[in-house]
Amino acid sequence: MQTAIIEITNAMEPYVNKRDMWLKQRAMLLYPYIQNGTLSHGRAAEILEMDKWSLIQLYGSMGIPYIDMDEAELERDIANALAACGESK
Repeated sequence: MQTAIIEITNAMEPYVNKRDMWLKQRAMLLYPYIQNGTLSHGRAAEILEMDKWSLIQLYGSMGIPYIDMDEAELERDIANALAACGESK
């Protein structure tokens, strides 16, 4: 395991939850690999030793959406899902 040290000022200390900061730092290191498809949210959660839902919520709390697609992509996905079920929109 590699170690990285992040220094914070004394004034920042009351606002920084060390466990929260630790988790967010590691989650942010993994996020580019989720974004490019190298890692799934589930695998990233395993690496971080947490459940997938908690990771999704953590990213959400940082403003990173679980589903990152525009409206047109969403409409196509819905249409494809409905077509696979034999329904039409």
